[in-house]
Amino acid sequence: MSPRTRKQPSDAMLSYNVAGLLRAAPGTTRRYPIHADDLEIAEDVSLAAPVAGEVRLSRTGRSILAQAVVHTAFEEHCSRCLSPIAASVEVTVFEEALPSIDIDSGQPVDRSAEPDALRLDDHHELDLTEPIREAVSLAEPIAPLCRPDCAGLCETCGADLNADPTHAHSDASIDPRLAVLAGWDATTTD
Repeated sequence: MSPRTRKQPSDAMLSYNVAGLLRAAPGTTRRYPIHADDLEIAEDVSLAAPVAGEVRLSRTGRSILAQAVVHTAFEEHCSRCLSPIAASVEVTVFEEALPSIDIDSGQPVDRSAEPDALRLDDHHELDLTEPIREAVSLAEPIAPLCRPDCAGLCETCGADLNADPTHAHSDASIDPRLAVLAGWDATTTD
């Protein structure tokens, strides 16, 4: 039994045939590498690295439990200095997949008790594309940084303060339209 990575136009599918694992005793596990070069996360999200990691598939009494650890990197811009960066992320995915076809009889399984559960397909294939896509999407950093001590941009002229840490402006560079606010004292009110 080997994992198969099938590619469709601009999409990667991470699918594993678990028929042999369904016939195994509960507690039996299999491990497979995960590698998807072109997994699309969302229209406005680009990956800077393939999605890679490992999945552990375990037979339970009624299902297949998938535990995957994957890592990738997002093409981002630093939230302080706006330089392009690759923001690395690592996510863990836990999913239980229930059969849709009984492995012994070949008859469809009643889905009414758990209609929203992740299901194996009719050929006992476990497709982890959506669970991994969702987990990676949720891990996208909100305010990525090029480095923890990024100084950002000068609020006056937009200069990169990482390149010139001594960059400064004199008080004379205040916009004349805002000069009246320089003497404003917030503690006094009329």
